[in-house]
Amino acid sequence: MTPKLVIFDCDGVLVDTERLTNRTMAALLTDCGFPISGEDCQKRFMGRTLEAVQEIVERELGRKLPSDWLEQLRARDIESFKAGVDQIPGVADVMDLLDDVGIPYCVGSSGKYEKMHSTLGSAGLLPRLKDRLYSSQDCERGKPAPDVFLLAAKSMGHCPEDCVVIEDSLPGVRAARAAGMRVFAYVDDPVCDRDALKAAGAVLIERMDQLPGLLFGAA
Repeated sequence: MTPKLVIFDCDGVLVDTERLTNRTMAALLTDCGFPISGEDCQKRFMGRTLEAVQEIVERELGRKLPSDWLEQLRARDIESFKAGVDQIPGVADVMDLLDDVGIPYCVGSSGKYEKMHSTLGSAGLLPRLKDRLYSSQDCERGKPAPDVFLLAAKSMGHCPEDCVVIEDSLPGVRAARAAGMRVFAYVDDPVCDRDALKAAGAVLIERMDQLPGLLFGAA
């Protein structure tokens, strides 16, 4: 069934930022007494809001992180993006095709608007998406809860069952399925847990050029 709306996650789906942001987070967490590598940080926390990450870390540490931890992390992220952020290969071609056939698309992300404006702007994607961004900061719950995807669908005027989500994280896939939406998982990053993503109900894609055929041919 051809979708009436396509909802893209942002980090790792539109922009190649997952490894960069998780290296930054890992360095800051290590400085705070929670030693972790960038790869392990990505495996554990990819797709979650930073507030959720903070709750997990504080629970395991048995103490609070510094009161300005989130502000420090966001500032370091924004600074790192100034060096340039790449588009995920082929994603602009997918959006071009969706434009050609008249299927709307938007973004549903765990990231805050400031971060999306920074990364999408650096990658050259913001002009076509700036009026179609939806963030978990406007929702009571972040992924794996379905809130941001339901917000995106409602705001764009479509029923959840008519939407398709493009994700790269397990919390994101679970959020899409909880919203009653079909979901494709982009698994180019070797950190992705393909078995878990598939078990959660996602159809896996290794390249973005595989997506059009699946969007227009998947049941």
